[in-house]
Amino acid sequence: MDKNNFCVIMAGGVGSRFWPISRAQKPKQFLDILGTGRTLLQMTFDRFKQICPTENIFIVTSISYKNIIHEQLPELSDNQILFEPSRRNTAPCIAYANFKILKINPNANIVTAPSDHLILREKEFSKVILQGLNFVSDKDALLTLGIKPSRPETGYGYIQFDQKNNEQKNPNIFKVKTFTEKPNKELAQVFLDSGEFFWNSGIFIWSLKSIMNAFTKHLPEINSLFKDGFNYYNTSDEESFISKAYFECSNISIDFGIMEKAENVFVYSSNFGWADLGTWGSLNDHLAHDKNKNSIRGNNVFAYDLQKCIVNMPDDKLAVIQGLENYIVVESDGILLICKKEDEQEIKQYVNDIKMKKGDIYL
Repeated sequence: MDKNNFCVIMAGGVGSRFWPISRAQKPKQFLDILGTGRTLLQMTFDRFKQICPTENIFIVTSISYKNIIHEQLPELSDNQILFEPSRRNTAPCIAYANFKILKINPNANIVTAPSDHLILREKEFSKVILQGLNFVSDKDALLTLGIKPSRPETGYGYIQFDQKNNEQKNPNIFKVKTFTEKPNKELAQVFLDSGEFFWNSGIFIWSLKSIMNAFTKHLPEINSLFKDGFNYYNTSDEESFISKAYFECSNISIDFGIMEKAENVFVYSSNFGWADLGTWGSLNDHLAHDKNKNSIRGNNVFAYDLQKCIVNMPDDKLAVIQGLENYIVVESDGILLICKKEDEQEIKQYVNDIKMKKGDIYL
């Protein structure tokens, strides 16, 4: 296993579109939502243990989840868990990880990935990641993994690639033309029909040198902010420095801050059974269904005339549900959500409304 291969797993999100099961105190990455016996974070960690040494895997997460991380991943040392004092999106957490790794191995090649993805074909995934790490090891390139779209999905970002500009050594790697954030249904259909777009998986591969050069060029303020603490990393002074740095740091994603601006961005056309488990609908594709295409979880659910519904109830709750079609019905800790599947992107707004009117007690 190559000692220069590193992995950064981003695990600080709140997963609000999986509310009410995903809550601020224990969001979806720490839940076994697939019923496998392993949480999404643990499954992600298991996946990357096959690709790089365990000591080279770093988790970036909120300080609020310190106990959960230690409980779920006892293999990790304290130095491998990067605690963020506040949420500042993906660019700051990647900058933080960059400097931590720089102090350990300046020749590192890094895969950066979310903690809540589903990968069905793990051997193919490992193959793609290792080929990607090899590609960036001797090339100044920022590589993202693209997934061929199968439907006009409005919940994913899209990558337009240059079909005439691919790598000779790996014909599945193309130069990127544009990034587009979550489009509306009509535009998503145009993207699908054109054959020029991939879904943006949010999984990135780069050499430490290349990503740090990109930060220096495109996000110099953030880069300087974390560079100032170089002598503090991996010491007892790191926590206090990071608290100060995050207070001063802007909130910006790596996509907007770097990937959409850099000229050396490539996409690897991948097919390893990927799904971003960001919504109930995306999860539904991977659950068992009855003859009426319902996915029902819970030992005491009585369903009558249900069609194409997602039902998730605790085993100690009895529910009688009749006459619904294409609905999401979820109960957790005394909170009940009933929502049309077609409107599931609105769940995040519902959560914001609850926060405004009721505070954080239900979040």
